[in-house]
Amino acid sequence: MYINSLLLGNKVKLTSIKNDDIEKICEWYNDAYLLRLFDTMPSYPYSEGHITDWIKTRQESNEHYMFAIRDKETDEFVGYIDLNGISWNNRVANLSIGIGSSAASGKGYGTEAMNLILKFGFHELNLHRIQLNVISYNEPAIALYEKVGFVREGCYREFVQRDGKKYDMYLYGILYPEWLKLQA
Repeated sequence: MYINSLLLGNKVKLTSIKNDDIEKICEWYNDAYLLRLFDTMPSYPYSEGHITDWIKTRQESNEHYMFAIRDKETDEFVGYIDLNGISWNNRVANLSIGIGSSAASGKGYGTEAMNLILKFGFHELNLHRIQLNVISYNEPAIALYEKVGFVREGCYREFVQRDGKKYDMYLYGILYPEWLKLQA
């Protein structure tokens, strides 16, 4: 019997986050522009210790599956992706992705990483629903999510305030039968 590699695509591979990656994540978390795309929290630079503890906590939990996104050929660390807050009895998980390397943007890494994590979530973890939130001004992320099959299900109106303006937070989800249909 042939088993597909769940974590290996044409351009990227999903691996564990290594100690060497922590420094790169710290760089990303010191970039206010990136932070405003990653999170709704105030853009505050986190210390290496904080980032290390955050990753360690996720890696030790059975409710979080966090991966490094790496260029398949060069092994360069370009971002991270994770399924988090898993509700096992409901077979539901939240998804987060961050492409921190500006040189990696627009090269299809995010699309392939999303497809790999969906396959992992649905086939390996036996999830039924994967969901995410995105700030309305993050148009590249919205395009990515819709490209891989996520459906906008709702909106928290005027949820985020940045620079004196209010922005909506969109809610997206994809169900296992919907994802299967897209794979056919």
